[in-house]
Amino acid sequence: MKTAITAIAAILLVATSVSLAYAEVPAWVKNNAGWWADGTISDGEFVNAIQHLIKSGLISVSAHSEKPMTSDVSDNTDSKLAELEAELEKCSEITKAYKRLDCEKPIKQAIKIHEYKSGAQQFDLGPITYYWTGLGSEGNEFEITATGQPLLSIRMLAENTSSEIAALNCTSPQICAYDVWDGSKAFKYSGMDFTSGQIVLNPGDAREFNILFGPNIGYGGTEFEYDSSKDYVFRISEDFGSANIPLNLE
Repeated sequence: MKTAITAIAAILLVATSVSLAYAEVPAWVKNNAGWWADGTISDGEFVNAIQHLIKSGLISVSAHSEKPMTSDVSDNTDSKLAELEAELEKCSEITKAYKRLDCEKPIKQAIKIHEYKSGAQQFDLGPITYYWTGLGSEGNEFEITATGQPLLSIRMLAENTSSEIAALNCTSPQICAYDVWDGSKAFKYSGMDFTSGQIVLNPGDAREFNILFGPNIGYGGTEFEYDSSKDYVFRISEDFGSANIPLNLE
């Protein structure tokens, strides 16, 4: 009998987030639970008894909290990262340097993508998914130098999620699919790390890229200007898709 009552109480507490208003469960509640477990009373009669407890205030029912779900997601994320780091650690046991590097490269890439996906904004444009961790994160900074020159650094991760080879294009400040827009004027880059003006990504590949906006370096470039009354966005204008990403410069 006690086992049946304990099981019933556990089910109720887990399923409905029930909290008892009193330290002790009334004897008639225990009896009802026992009779229900033995089949002496029907399910309907037992439910009526529970409803009476709720109405009388002997137990309270709270809404399900979303925190456990968030915690589960966080635990899963931490678990995945730990798994990748464990795999990376195993690579260090390989004595031959080239084989060790071959082992480490895809795992380091997977860790980088995982970290971006865990804490970045995601923008899906055709074959490419862009991940941005926001201003203030590593590689994403805004400052005004002592001479009054505003400097804006943007770092993003681009992942080819398609089954075809895709490329990001930026061959010069004037011919580049990436710039900053203040609502009336486009600012071209002062520096970037696109190799030969392109970042070619095979299916499943991902790579970080960096773009700096600041002094005018020529070749169709512009000097970056900052006006606190304006809203700035980082623009992507590739053939396969476009996006305006708010920068919230302050």
